[in-house]
Formats: sequence, C-alpha cells, structure tokens
Amino acid sequence: MFFYTGLVVDYLKNYMKTRLTYRSDFWIEVLSDLLFNGLNLFFILVVFGHTASIDQWNEQQVLFIYGYFMVPYGIFISFFNLWNFSEKYIVKGEMDRILTRPAHNLVQLMLENMDPSSLFSALVGLLIMCFTWPQLGLDFTWSDPFLFLLLVFGSILIYAGVYVFFTALSFFSDAPTGITALLWNLQNYGRYPMTIYNGVMKFALTWVLPFGFVGFYPAAYFLDRENWGDFALLTPIVGVVFFSIGLAVWNYGVKRYRGAGS
Repeated sequence: MFFYTGLVVDYLKNYMKTRLTYRSDFWIEVLSDLLFNGLNLFFILVVFGHTASIDQWNEQQVLFIYGYFMVPYGIFISFFNLWNFSEKYIVKGEMDRILTRPAHNLVQLMLENMDPSSLFSALVGLLIMCFTWPQLGLDFTWSDPFLFLLLVFGSILIYAGVYVFFTALSFFSDAPTGITALLWNLQNYGRYPMTIYNGVMKFALTWVLPFGFVGFYPAAYFLDRENWGDFALLTPIVGVVFFSIGLAVWNYGVKRYRGAGS
C-alpha cells in the first residue's frame, strides 16, 4: 500500500513539474473541459426554457443529477485515462515496457496517463449540487456526506469496471476496437432521469452497462429517498461487481498478451 502511495505521489510531482513548465497548456486544457461541461449545462437550461418538467422532473432536479454525474466522472477520467490504449500500448508495443515495471500493469497505466486537471469537472459538479440543494429544499443529515462519498466511490468503480472491460478487448484484437467512443456516448444517458427512457433502454442502463448508477440513481437518493433510496444504495455493490468483472477480463487479457514482436 505504501509502495503504491509513493508511486502516486511521485507521478503527481512529475505531473506538476511538467504543467508548471507549460502552464498555458494546463489552463487551456482546464478551460476546454469547463467549456464542454458548460455547453452540456446550457443544453439543459435550453430544454427547460421550453418545458417546465421532463416526466415530472423539474429543472433544478435535473441540474442536481447532472452535478452528481460530473463528480465521479471527473475523478474517474483523471485516473483512468485509457482512451488511446489500443493504439499506443498494443499496436506500438508500449505494453511490453509496462509489464517490466514492478507495479501492477493497470496501476502503472493509470499513473502514466492520469490527468488531474479533469478534477475541475468534479469540482464544478459539486458546486452545482451545492447550489441546487437548498433550492430544492432537500433535507440534510449527518450521514449524507458519508453516503455521498460511498455512492461516488461506487460510481467510479462502475466507470472503471466498464471501461477496463472493454479496453481489455484490445488484447484479443490486432486492430483498435473504437468501442470507447461508443461507451462515452452511452454514459451520457446516465445524467438524465432513467424514467424518461423506455423499458429496454432503462434495463440496459441499469444492469447491462449500468451508467444509470453513475448519475441518476445515486443522485435520486438525495432527491427522493422514499422512492429511490434503497435502490440507489445498490450503487457500490454494482460497482464492486462490475469492477471485479472488468479486472478479471483485464488480467486474463494480460496473460494472453504475447508482445509486439510475436
């Protein structure tokens, strides 16, 4: 544990040294992320400029869901930046180098590709939640911060499990799968109420690719505890299950990997 903690600290130091050398690039990256999130927020505001509610969910409630959605996503993308894994590590053979390092290969990949600037997205999401919470008149109890952290942790595990699973498919293919782009589009459905989708879509976003648990379901715990509270608490359980599956497939893929020259 101390070994991995030391690695994280060392990589963060190197990251900060690099970013302090090229500060303009860092702030441009942060600004681009904030602008992208701002456009999504603007879209929600435009929609509610034409209607008072969407399937009984009002503007403040949808904004609250979107705010929660941004928190685990911002943290996840900061440490699981595996978008170009197939091209960089399989096609170009960089995976050979990763496997010679003492740390677990997945941890090593996370450290090499982490992007802490994306944490600003999580911060903005938290601010949106704090802004809409009093407007919605939501109750606040001493356990809410702890439950919030538990739910966010579960959502991050879901992200990690799904993306690690599909990234691991690169070990079984000689060409880039391109599936991460599709996943990115599907995950965005999780920032809206699941009740607006048909039965098939709702089932898929709950149990197949459970992106409903990275946005709506855990956020609904605070919005409507009576109707959604118990179901929302499945978030960490679903997270552990899907991350375990993703990690198992990843480890199997690594064992199957034969190197760039084979």
